[in-house]
Amino acid sequence: MHINIRNEEPKDYHVVEEITREAFWNLYIPGAMEHYIAHELRKHPDFIKELTFVIEVDGQIVGSIFYSHAKVVSPDGMEHKIITFGPVSITPRLHRQRLGRKLITHSIEAAKKAGYNAIIIGGFPYHYKPYGFEGSKKFGISMPDGKYYTGIMALELYKGALDNIKGVVHFSPGMYPDVSKLDEFDRQFPAKEKLVTPAQALFEKAASEIDE
Repeated sequence: MHINIRNEEPKDYHVVEEITREAFWNLYIPGAMEHYIAHELRKHPDFIKELTFVIEVDGQIVGSIFYSHAKVVSPDGMEHKIITFGPVSITPRLHRQRLGRKLITHSIEAAKKAGYNAIIIGGFPYHYKPYGFEGSKKFGISMPDGKYYTGIMALELYKGALDNIKGVVHFSPGMYPDVSKLDEFDRQFPAKEKLVTPAQALFEKAASEIDE
């Protein structure tokens, strides 16, 4: 199995969206919207093209990771730039082959080399703790509602990067596209059945878990 990680190119866009759709279908909601987020994020000023990668196995794209700019706004109104990643996807037939780990590790190293300070993400802690992510509460960084959630995690890209950054994290508006256009966009892809699944309830519970 020959593995190659490289920057995403325009010729990759549709296949990346197909894989993203497959990876997230019925996972967090009936259907998916991550492929639409990827599509719209590329057009947004916060999109970080140089940190957006695809992973290939034997010359075929099997996954991708997207990065965007975000910020932490301190109580005095000062804005501190940070970055975030997502969506991250691997084609379902190749799950548990450590391809996602290779992709995330590669992108984190690229972010360090590019001089970025820290990454803040939302996700399941067990997925991201192995990379060094810690609950954002440790750094005094909350969500806009003022609460600290176990699923909001931060990674310093160099020691002390978040020492003087405290406040509220705001992810890019590019991560929250107009959902009224999702169904129209989704018609470009093969029809799939939208289902309510137990995984969605687990995600809903995990997403609201407060960091005590």
